[in-house]
Amino acid sequence: MSMGPLSPSTRRRLLQGEAGPLPPPPPTGVTIFISSTVSDMDAEREALQSTAYPEVQTFCQKHGLMFEVVDLRWGIRNTEVTDHLTTELCLEEVDRCWKTSIGPAFVALIGDQYGPCVVPSRIDEKEWEVLRARLTARPSDLELVARHFRRDENAIPPTYVLQAPGTGEACEPEEATLTSVLRSGAQEARRLGLITQEQWQRYHRSVIDWELQRGLLSSEDRDQGATVFLREIQDLYKHILEDCALGMVDRLADGCLDTDAQNLLSSLKGRITDMHPEILKAHRLPWSRDLVNPKNKTHAHYLKELGEQFVARANHQVLERLRELDVAGQELAWLYQEIRHHLWQSSEVTQNFCGRQELLARLGQQLRHDDSKQHTPLVLFGPPGIGKTALMCKLAEQMPRLLGHKTVTVLRLLGTSQMSSDARGLLKSVCFQVCLAYGLPLPPAQVLDAHTRVVQFFHTLLHTVSCRNFESLVLLLDAMDDLDSVRHARRVPWLPLNCPPRVHLILSACSGALGVLDTLQRVLLDPEAYWEVKPLSGNQGQEMIQHLLVAARRTLSPVHTDLLWASLPECGNPGRLRLAFEEARKWFSFTVPAPLATTAEEATHQLCARLEQTHGRLLVAHVLGYIVSSRHGLSEAELKDVLSLDDEVLQAVYRDWTPPSKELLRFPPLLWVRLRRDLGYYLARRPVDGFTLLAIAHRQLVEVVRERYLSGSERAKRHGVLADFFSGTWSQGTKKLITLPLVGKPLNLDRKVAPQPLWFSDTVANLRKLKELPYHLLHSGRLEELKQEVLGSMSWISCRGISGGIEDLLDDFDLCAPHLDSPEVGLVREALQLCRPAVELRGMERSLLYTELLARLHFFATSHPALVGQLCQQAQSWFRLCAHPVLVPLGGFLQPPGGPLRATLSGCHKGEVRCVKVFAKGTLAISASKDYTLRLWNLLTGQEKFTIWDGGSKNPTEPQIWSLHVDEAHKIVYSASASKINAWNLETAEPVFHILGDASDPWMCMAMLASQATLLTVSRDGVVSLWNSATGKLQGQQHMSSIKEETPTCAISVQKQGKLVTGFSNGSISLVSSKEDRLLEKLPDAVRFLVVSEDESLLAAGFGRSVRIFLADSRGFRRFMATDLEHEDMVETAVFGPENNLIVTGSLDALIQVWSLSEQGTLLDILEGVGAPVNLLARGGALVASASLQSSSFKVWDLSNAHRSRVPAPFLDRTGLTAVSHNGSYVYFPKIGDKNKVTIWDLAEGEEQDSLDTSSEVRCLEVAEQRKLLFTGLVSGVVLVFPLNSRQDVICIPPPEARKAIHCMSLSKCEDRLAIAYDNVVLVLDIAPGDPCPVINGPKYTFYTQLPETISSVVILTDYRVVYSMTNGDLFLYECANSKAFPLEAHRSRVACVEVSHKEQLVVSGSEDALLRLWDLQACKWKFEMSYTSSYCRGVQCACFSKDDKYVYVGLKDRSILVWSVLDGTLLTVQFVHAVVNRIIPTTSGFIAPTRHGYLIRERFQCLSARASQQDPLRNFKKAVWMVKSRQREELVAASGAPQDLESESAQGNETKSNKWSQVCLIV
Repeated sequence: MSMGPLSPSTRRRLLQGEAGPLPPPPPTGVTIFISSTVSDMDAEREALQSTAYPEVQTFCQKHGLMFEVVDLRWGIRNTEVTDHLTTELCLEEVDRCWKTSIGPAFVALIGDQYGPCVVPSRIDEKEWEVLRARLTARPSDLELVARHFRRDENAIPPTYVLQAPGTGEACEPEEATLTSVLRSGAQEARRLGLITQEQWQRYHRSVIDWELQRGLLSSEDRDQGATVFLREIQDLYKHILEDCALGMVDRLADGCLDTDAQNLLSSLKGRITDMHPEILKAHRLPWSRDLVNPKNKTHAHYLKELGEQFVARANHQVLERLRELDVAGQELAWLYQEIRHHLWQSSEVTQNFCGRQELLARLGQQLRHDDSKQHTPLVLFGPPGIGKTALMCKLAEQMPRLLGHKTVTVLRLLGTSQMSSDARGLLKSVCFQVCLAYGLPLPPAQVLDAHTRVVQFFHTLLHTVSCRNFESLVLLLDAMDDLDSVRHARRVPWLPLNCPPRVHLILSACSGALGVLDTLQRVLLDPEAYWEVKPLSGNQGQEMIQHLLVAARRTLSPVHTDLLWASLPECGNPGRLRLAFEEARKWFSFTVPAPLATTAEEATHQLCARLEQTHGRLLVAHVLGYIVSSRHGLSEAELKDVLSLDDEVLQAVYRDWTPPSKELLRFPPLLWVRLRRDLGYYLARRPVDGFTLLAIAHRQLVEVVRERYLSGSERAKRHGVLADFFSGTWSQGTKKLITLPLVGKPLNLDRKVAPQPLWFSDTVANLRKLKELPYHLLHSGRLEELKQEVLGSMSWISCRGISGGIEDLLDDFDLCAPHLDSPEVGLVREALQLCRPAVELRGMERSLLYTELLARLHFFATSHPALVGQLCQQAQSWFRLCAHPVLVPLGGFLQPPGGPLRATLSGCHKGEVRCVKVFAKGTLAISASKDYTLRLWNLLTGQEKFTIWDGGSKNPTEPQIWSLHVDEAHKIVYSASASKINAWNLETAEPVFHILGDASDPWMCMAMLASQATLLTVSRDGVVSLWNSATGKLQGQQHMSSIKEETPTCAISVQKQGKLVTGFSNGSISLVSSKEDRLLEKLPDAVRFLVVSEDESLLAAGFGRSVRIFLADSRGFRRFMATDLEHEDMVETAVFGPENNLIVTGSLDALIQVWSLSEQGTLLDILEGVGAPVNLLARGGALVASASLQSSSFKVWDLSNAHRSRVPAPFLDRTGLTAVSHNGSYVYFPKIGDKNKVTIWDLAEGEEQDSLDTSSEVRCLEVAEQRKLLFTGLVSGVVLVFPLNSRQDVICIPPPEARKAIHCMSLSKCEDRLAIAYDNVVLVLDIAPGDPCPVINGPKYTFYTQLPETISSVVILTDYRVVYSMTNGDLFLYECANSKAFPLEAHRSRVACVEVSHKEQLVVSGSEDALLRLWDLQACKWKFEMSYTSSYCRGVQCACFSKDDKYVYVGLKDRSILVWSVLDGTLLTVQFVHAVVNRIIPTTSGFIAPTRHGYLIRERFQCLSARASQQDPLRNFKKAVWMVKSRQREELVAASGAPQDLESESAQGNETKSNKWSQVCLIV
């Protein structure tokens, strides 16, 4: 029934792409065939349909399986059951169920009817002659048989074919006579030994007997998937003549009991009992005149028990099979299934391959010629249907012979499976196959998370395989037209433009209107890379038709042959030949068919017309319309459900008879099976998301279906029904009205379609709904429903994100957003884009997604209530019910959408980003990295377009690129290092030229002067060189005269002046031209960078912590502003805005500052880069890219949003010295540009309310919330105390020594004590109530540390105890009242913070190595040592206790917040907040915390479970570990003498440092 584990040899063969015996396709669902007679099992089938099937369906869905019941008796007339074609279809369906079902596959319902025997549809010639001889003596019988059977000489061997009755013929009596005649003839022939027992049975078996023989009795190993329910009515034969018993047994035409049928039924039951007794479920019912009446309690009980047994048996069989598959589980089964699918498709395609031998030979010769050198990919092209796929598959077969038996061949027939339909899935499967085939490491999870990284891995992998110098690798990608990302693109960013030695890439594409070939021709410029596939010759076409006929065991009469070739005058297009064959194979020798169409389009219309004639236009139109309208295809179960919701189809089906049930209404499956059989070759089965879906196999038929059946409103109708199905509108008992022709009044009936929840279980998502529903809502015009149920549903967003990742989620928004005039959808889409860094760190997880969206969208909940407000409410509702510990946002605090941040492109280069240039009006950027690559990016989509390998080797001593220049007019990018300049074509990524410099006098700066077509370089010794920018030829050299004994540090070209502005190490700025140089300005420090505005009217020079602006004039440049623009740290880079009204600067303080030039340097905004020094800024249009030498990611900002009023406006603090008052209403921080003042920021209004003058630089701030005081610690050593409610009565606390700067301050929890810490001295003061403001007395105590290290943090307790730490990690407890010091166990690195609990019994200390210690102040020992390490961790920034002292909130420098349990030291939750938290202030239910982004985090900590520690807070983090050590546990272990467990040992890997200095304090 299903595929077991693959043997090692089979796996190896699949990975190498070798042709050969293939394992069967894996089962993808549960498909059960229901076998029964018609009239006496109606009640049983309806009972199962009503209750049992839905239960089994729900069970299967929870295990990720699709459920389908094949009951070909449902909804049809009795006469159709005995139709000879119906019998064949039933047996085919029995085989399909056994092949495709996991667990149960066959269920039989047997009562007291055997059913009528079926006339064979075909009789072989020899058998016919035997029967005819037996009937010769009965001329009338012989004439009857001869009238119904005609000889078909087109069959091999010739066969007699049963003729279908004409329209309106009353065929039942005559068919019964025909059956009787044939049975008597067969009986006599069998008696004489002229036919076999098997041949005899063809005339003596009913349909149910045939089904049981095929589905059960033909094999002894089918116990696990079959069940037979046997109904026996006691004393039935005593009442056989009563009217109520007439329909329960077989009767002859005259009403008498059919004893032959009853004997055959007894024999059938006996065979089942003998062969499979364990699967027999017998039900014995007492006779009753109203036995089938629903009110009969006995019968109702029987039906209920039958349903329960069905459910229990089916579920058990599913579980057993799942356990077997799980035990024999195949690692990477999805990959082997994908490879098997394409190899199987290939074997089917090449079965009848004809011709092309010359082309194959030439291709083989080309591959062997290219195998040892770098070469371009090959492209096979031709019109649709010309045979490109068959040629590619044949070529794949021949690879071992062409390039060696160890050649690895990767074949993908694009578009025939989900993974081969888009570039992401394609590259993933190819990379996995190649890695396994060559024994290379598989791509890690962080690579698979982003398509750009997969592309990079793919390119690197090809070079790795090439360098092995062993087996060749051949990638064959057929039908590039069917790859979603290529179909409408102008480039193929993942496509290698050159293949290294021993690696070959062969593509195929259609020529014509689709444009994919044009796309490839823009990328691959070598004309010799293109190979045209031409039509077959006339002889080859005839050979192909003959091959197909022989394979189908058919031939054509001379008349038919002439008709066929008359319709195919050219007969060279294999696709057209195949269409003709599919029609010709149906011709009987005794018929005269209509002429065939002469074109592929006409032939496809002819096919549709034939299907309409057989099955009805409406059914054909709707079935094909649904399949074509689906996004990825439909499973058979889905299609039957969809047809059961289509009122037009049901009204047509039940036009002449009524449905079998008064409670439910379904589409008769037999009608679909008939149509599917006639479609045959034109239907494809494709693996999608672990399911097998039906799709149209031929592009021509898809186009004809759209033209014929999906024009006008019909397309929206098909999408509307599909949307109803996938939304579950009419599932789970919801009834739908319909008016049937024979009823005349509306009926409200249950359609019994599959339920469609988002989650089938906690871990199984409804992938089909997630991928199909948005598409159908969009195309059916139900846009409001799309916004509410999909794009505006947090349940949908989280399910889609968790099951498919952030990229799939964004794809949905990109699909829908262009069709929706909704700014809210854009906000949500942008918010999801901003979530990427958190997802990169932690992985897609529900609480993360809810947190990210709520903290970004809460700002707009009131202004956009319809969609954004609804999302926020849904998120808050989810948090209220969240079972595991979680931090719940109470407001917005993350970068909101609509702000300046456009995207974060992370993990793109392997090494540091060195340079970025934005061009093409801000739509493209090129970046250079330490990994010697240049990467071209599309800034509108965030996708990488292509990669250029810029280094000749990976030698670490090779000079790095430090400069990029783009010549948009000539499509060239120049990359420069100290000794090399490379020029690359931006369209083809091909090299233009290379210039090598002098290593003894390296170049320090380079510029391109476009007006002079010149490259200008300045060397370390002041040599100016001129080069031709088109050829790279040297044009001249000169020495600088204006600068002596200074080294060039930077330069910028001024194109209009044709000059180079150069900065030097001692602050000089010089203007250099091709003829001379002149001193422009002398700065007080070395020039760090130079930039000019787009129109070259402004020049910015960076030096030290400042940036100076110059204005262009006739002599060059002059100073523009009197004041310089200042950062907190050394400036690194700057760019001007698009209209010269802004300048953006970046520095080592990791901040980006936006200044207004029209307002003489007013600071407009502060942006945080990537958490590392901002070394690079580049602008294109309104977009600015920022990057760091210490990070492999960069951010893209929108300057048009930088100076726009933002809601809310963030407070502009760049020091991190923030304090908060009035429960988060006001924030205090040193004023920008004047640190001698403190800004008071009103968070509600988003503006500065006031400022306080401190007359000295501020070093620290503390707020006494209850006392309404602001304490400002100054560099002068003075503490100024400002009442919060007035601006007078400022209190001044002088320092113990003149000009001694304050390091930190601390207030006791009751706000009655104040500690002020300097380098090595601490003051302790009292704060007493007073009027109009509190009184500060003291200092009451002063003590010195007498240590060489300085104090890093301090905390004061109400009882005058002080805990303080030193910069080297030492930690002390000092009792002021007793003048006693107690050294505590030291940290291994600088202690960043010390905080005391509200009951002042515990202290927490956090150090820069992310180690936390929880101290018991009574014992002066730590209780718990908590550590947290991750690949991003950079130490503790701040911490505090919760109000009830149960938890510790910790802010880390890696921009995350942790919550630890005080009870046992357990890490409860981790939240990434994208910004460094400056301090954390506890509230009643959580905390507030100001961030470096200028927002105030306001969160509630929720911990509903008492055993919250059982939930792993790092379950989705990548490379993150937390650990806790317990002092009590260690002491118990030590006392028992038992060795510590591994956890304790690993926790103690580094020895704890103890304090080595004795503590001496001077009391003043």
